Amino acid sequence: MASSAKATISVTLLGTGSPIPSPDRAGPATLISAAGEHYLVDAGRGVLLRLAALGLGAPNLTAVVLTHLHSDHITDLNDVITTRWVMMLEPNPLTIVGPIGTKRVVDHLLASLEADIGYRMAHHEDLHAPPGVNVVEVTQGAIDLGGVVALSCAPTDHRPVEPSIGYRFDYKGASVVAAGDTVPCDGLDSLCVGAGGLVHTVIRKDVIANIPMQRIKDTLDYHSSPEEAAATATRGGVETLILTHYVPPFPSGGGDDWRALAAQHFGGVIELGDDLHRVEVTGAAAKGA
Repeated sequence: MASSAKATISVTLLGTGSPIPSPDRAGPATLISAAGEHYLVDAGRGVLLRLAALGLGAPNLTAVVLTHLHSDHITDLNDVITTRWVMMLEPNPLTIVGPIGTKRVVDHLLASLEADIGYRMAHHEDLHAPPGVNVVEVTQGAIDLGGVVALSCAPTDHRPVEPSIGYRFDYKGASVVAAGDTVPCDGLDSLCVGAGGLVHTVIRKDVIANIPMQRIKDTLDYHSSPEEAAATATRGGVETLILTHYVPPFPSGGGDDWRALAAQHFGGVIELGDDLHRVEVTGAAAKGA
């Protein structure tokens, strides 16, 4: 008997913080999940602790997907690499997707872990080789990782951080875009066309502009405000806008003022919240037996 079901992509905000340490918000990281595949977008501080709260760990990851190489977005990448290696009973290389330059960063991380890797291999007879890592550097277009979730990417604008990349995840009619840090740009607009959800980092420019510290004000010209993220979502016809990477952070359970700013430029659903906030993005009904 034929039945219908809507394909779903789950978005979990693992870390909604920023470079400024917060007791309540881990560093930037988002989990995109569908059909048993789990894609970790960025690996900010505390990411494995947040994954553990979901009952998941580094061995469950299909791939790590990096939007750019700013330190707050890769702080715990070394932890993901090492923990996956130690916890896997059979060798299973970690796939890391990122912009040009990612392989050099990963090579340096592995070099920094050389002593630790040597200690563990000397102590555990079943660890016969260093951590397996498969780095895929991308610029734009489709990314073939062999899974059921289709990945594609396009350049974003976070200059002078260059290159930076946005990603789109498609699964049976459901689609989510992960923007990373960026100002509005053509590359992100192209990814968002017809997407069900957009995960976008945001800062409160109206607040930051009044902070009497130039180094803080320097962030104004390469991040998006809630209003700008909302305008991007509107241009793409996105259904749900998911805000993250809050600067400055708002108290737990808050954020209504952030939502109100975005709502001035976007008529769809606006999601934001604390770490582990989860959003389900559905696609068209799929027929099955």
